[in-house]
Amino acid sequence: MKKPRRLTKTTRSNLFTYGIVLVAFVILQAMSAGGGISSSLQGMLVPICAYVVMAVSLNLTVGILGELSLGHAGFMSVGAFSGVVAAIALENVIPIGGLRLAVSMVVGAICAGLAGVVIGVPVLRLKGDYLAIVTLAFGEIIKSLLNNLYVGLDSHGLHFGMLMTSANELGLEEGGRTIIGGPMGISNIPELSTFIAGVALILVTLFVVLNLIQSRSGRAIMALRDNRIAAESVGIHVTKYKLMAFVTSAALAGAAGTLFAMNFTTVVANKFDFNTSILILVFVVLGGLGNMWGSIIAAAALTILPEALRQFADYRMLVYAIVLILVMLATNSPAIKAFFARAQSPLRRKQPAQPSAEKEGPRHE
Repeated sequence: MKKPRRLTKTTRSNLFTYGIVLVAFVILQAMSAGGGISSSLQGMLVPICAYVVMAVSLNLTVGILGELSLGHAGFMSVGAFSGVVAAIALENVIPIGGLRLAVSMVVGAICAGLAGVVIGVPVLRLKGDYLAIVTLAFGEIIKSLLNNLYVGLDSHGLHFGMLMTSANELGLEEGGRTIIGGPMGISNIPELSTFIAGVALILVTLFVVLNLIQSRSGRAIMALRDNRIAAESVGIHVTKYKLMAFVTSAALAGAAGTLFAMNFTTVVANKFDFNTSILILVFVVLGGLGNMWGSIIAAAALTILPEALRQFADYRMLVYAIVLILVMLATNSPAIKAFFARAQSPLRRKQPAQPSAEKEGPRHE
């Protein structure tokens, strides 16, 4: 009789990560049902989920790939606007709110992923500060485009326009609806986002990222991060694996953008500016590069913290800055690093690239 196969250490670590998220979800749901959560905190649950997904996805680019990106909010805005347009356009086709939200997040992820391909193909040939500057410019370009974009819907379908003085120039028939109104953004958004949908998106994001990291492709990506020249020498295709990580990160950010936007009645492009990209990067840095647990904890804690410090009024941001410094010092302490190293050992273990597994013939960048 064959003995049952034991779970590998990596699988146990993944299951433990999913379990932590589910336990947190159950606790918060129980507290919410019992009135143990304030209304302000309940309103922050969906944005927290969106920021957690953003932090984990950016960690794939910054921590695992080793490239600094400052335009992650641009992918979030692409997903937000395209997802909301899809949700409104499908209102009569898919009347079930949860299903329409899921379809909209898929649309947002696809559009953000396509934007990642368009940006990633030329940009990923750069590295270091040059890559950071170009991704920063991308985020500002996307914001400017969305501020000048008009989209309307009538019985003939969607109408698009750019650089208009008002939405009246879209040529909508009587009864048509303006979805995106240039600098006014999107108003009257159906609030389909829920905490359950947010937790589900976190689990999907963790599943995609963790399995990518632990796959052969993930080992190739980490080999590029550790030593690009050595990785190229054994036949690893630089552009292919860089683009794989970058587009995956962008697509997950797009889904998070849809979730975030459909938690509010009004969204404008200026919400997804440079400050948002820096905020998400702060989550990643404070949580630890390559540390998915740290990204989750940092995103949740630092999203709640400004609201918790509201009682300090004028001193709120000063206290927030002091807390950031203390957290940075704590996460850089040897004890904390040793703890996360033991907890994340399957994720952070560096494995040498195998020529036989990765060699793909001639390389083309």
